[in-house]
Amino acid sequence: MDEKLFKPLSSLQWVERERLKANNYNPNKVSRENLDLLKQSILTNGWTLPIVVRADYTIIDGFHRWTVSGQEPLKTKLGGKVPVVIVEHKDHESDIYGTITHNRARGVHLLEPMKAIVKELLNAGKTVKEIGKELGMKPEEIFRLSGFTREQFLDLMTKGVEGYSQAVVYKNVR
Repeated sequence: MDEKLFKPLSSLQWVERERLKANNYNPNKVSRENLDLLKQSILTNGWTLPIVVRADYTIIDGFHRWTVSGQEPLKTKLGGKVPVVIVEHKDHESDIYGTITHNRARGVHLLEPMKAIVKELLNAGKTVKEIGKELGMKPEEIFRLSGFTREQFLDLMTKGVEGYSQAVVYKNVR
């Protein structure tokens, strides 16, 4: 076994989020919608990935997790703490490599598998609203991935909704 590979996780600890500081080179930006999705993910799944820091608590990976940890209701629920692991890099360049490789290694979602997932969730009876909340998607995106016709999708959107009336087409109205 290579002890070096296990070392960061052996340093896992919960620390006051205020001890952490951002690095000054991270090129990764996240939209407001994705920050909201990240917060929802933590609320739904719990905190699954620690923030990676140097010994001086400069963030190598996890800036956006750190950001949402300062927002309610996470700030209160976490008691102002965040989980961190400490990495020991030999120089600043190694810090940069760590940040970029963490970001790039996460990958992207492919279209066809996402279509299959949306269809599976809809077929399981999940609502467009629930899928939107849990996956951070707008109804239009769910529609595009669903493969349904516009009419089928509108039926899904209004399933179980009371208070809608049938549209009436009037002829010869001036």
